[in-house]
This record gives sequence, C-alpha cells and structure tokens, in this order.
Amino acid sequence: MDLLTPTHLIIVLVIALLLFGPKRLPEIGKGVGKTIQEFRRSVKDIDLTQGDASSDPAKAKE
Repeated sequence: MDLLTPTHLIIVLVIALLLFGPKRLPEIGKGVGKTIQEFRRSVKDIDLTQGDASSDPAKAKE
C-alpha cells in the first residue's frame, strides 16, 4: 500500500490544522524547515571531514 497518496496527505493536513490551528502552522513549518536545514548542514560537514581524513591518513592520526 502506498502511504503517501494525496488523500492521506490531505487528511493529515486537516488533522494538523484542527490540532494546532491556522496561526501555529506557519510557525511549526518554519521550525521544521530550520531543523531540516541544520540536519543537512551537519551531515554535509560530517561527510567533508570524513572525506578529508580518508584522503590524508597523516591528518587522521593527529
């Protein structure tokens, strides 16, 4: 079964609207967006540092 059908997404959005109200949804969306950006930035930084360490073994020992 496909869980991300348009009908399911609409139902989830309606429930979120009922629970949090129209004033809080933009705040929640901004918070989730910032969290996702920080997560991606952290993953990117980790990948860069691991790439640097694997390309130069002498630096990895320091």
